[in-house]
Amino acid sequence: MDIRVGFGYDVHRWSADRPLILGGITIAHEMGLYGHSDADILLHAITDALLGALALGDIGTHFPDTDPTYRGADSVYFLTKAYELVGHEGYNLGNIDATIVMERPKLLPFIPSIRGRIASILSVELDQISIKATTSERMGFIGRDEGAAVMATVLIKKNI
Repeated sequence: MDIRVGFGYDVHRWSADRPLILGGITIAHEMGLYGHSDADILLHAITDALLGALALGDIGTHFPDTDPTYRGADSVYFLTKAYELVGHEGYNLGNIDATIVMERPKLLPFIPSIRGRIASILSVELDQISIKATTSERMGFIGRDEGAAVMATVLIKKNI
């Protein structure tokens, strides 16, 4: 069986005038993340992981922040386009495993909705989507509450 693994990482700083969007879900919080698009770092990291598994570059290559077309764009679009490439290359999703790193807000109550949203976007089963959250124990830029990060790994497998 032909399988491939991809890894994605994204980081954004906090912004007082933006909504917090993670995994296509808007989360009530006094701050959002700054970015050219909607700054959904979770979907960005997963998109990068999918593109990486196919050796097709990264999100910036396909959706550059220098292109005004993507200003304020919904990151669901990026994820959908990357996943279309997965199918076009003859693969389907095995699973996604992602970890969100931020000091606040506490994300545990939102994880089921985020998992469901991503499964729905990709038309896959819920048990193919693992989303976890942690803090950086008050260390580094995340610990100082300057921003947040996500790491994501995907496994894709060749259609038989």
